[in-house]
Amino acid sequence: MSPFCAAVDWGTSSFRLWLLDGDGRVLAEGRGAEGMMAARETGFAAVLDQHLGAAGAPAGLPVVICGMAGARQGWKEAAYIDTPARLADLARHAVRVEMPGRDVRILPGVAQRDAARPDVMRGEETQLLGLLAQGVASALVCLPGTHSKWVRLRDGGVDSFSTFMTGEIFAALSAHTILKLSAEGEAAPDDPAFLAGVREASNNPATIASQLFAIRAGPLLGFAPRGAAGLSGALIGLELAGVRARHGDGGERGEVVLLSAGRLGELYRAALDEMGFAVRAIDAEAAARAGLMRAAQAIWG
Repeated sequence: MSPFCAAVDWGTSSFRLWLLDGDGRVLAEGRGAEGMMAARETGFAAVLDQHLGAAGAPAGLPVVICGMAGARQGWKEAAYIDTPARLADLARHAVRVEMPGRDVRILPGVAQRDAARPDVMRGEETQLLGLLAQGVASALVCLPGTHSKWVRLRDGGVDSFSTFMTGEIFAALSAHTILKLSAEGEAAPDDPAFLAGVREASNNPATIASQLFAIRAGPLLGFAPRGAAGLSGALIGLELAGVRARHGDGGERGEVVLLSAGRLGELYRAALDEMGFAVRAIDAEAAARAGLMRAAQAIWG
């Protein structure tokens, strides 16, 4: 079976490629650590060509790319489209990059040009495009990550969104503050300390600075075991408090579409359940592929 296109999700530190047939089925794939930062050193075209060859891509196969390859520091800047942004317009604003013998397009990100709430995304918008293929046109969507995105999706477009630096804050606090002596290992979604941290921070966000020090004091005084669960729960709970303040609870049914995978997705699922949200979980990687395929069909028919 011949592939219709190659689809690439190019992150800051990771690279994922799929060869897709005309129905979006995966015929071959490749993964690597050649994200934007590494590709800036070795060359974007060289990285892409190596992975296409390893996957057995035929000569001339078109390539559609989302993510950091389109950043200002990437291969070629794909300028943001502004909110409210129709996801169907992503393909129309894709930029073409020069690569001998191939038609290569990079999809744009989305910008929220609001002086009070400036924000940007690059890569997540393609996952959201993939939601449309699953019939999700209006929803409150959570995309966990180092910089978690919460998106108000309305009638097939990005109405507004917020980024929360929860993952990066966790990394900084657990590695570079006194909490590194207490927040070791990984949190589990069913850990009582994790769920308690979610509840306390979500219900009382104004006291978060005190809650964080309690993560150090509790083990010292014998009230709690050492581990990352309390810190992880507190920061995700703080994020949920911010989401409710900015975006509400998901509408009439309080539903959140959780676009994620792996352990981090399990933590967010447990936190959302704990705080009474109705959750519909969808695999983030599958959504990215579906979004890339939808854009490829719009570009090449």
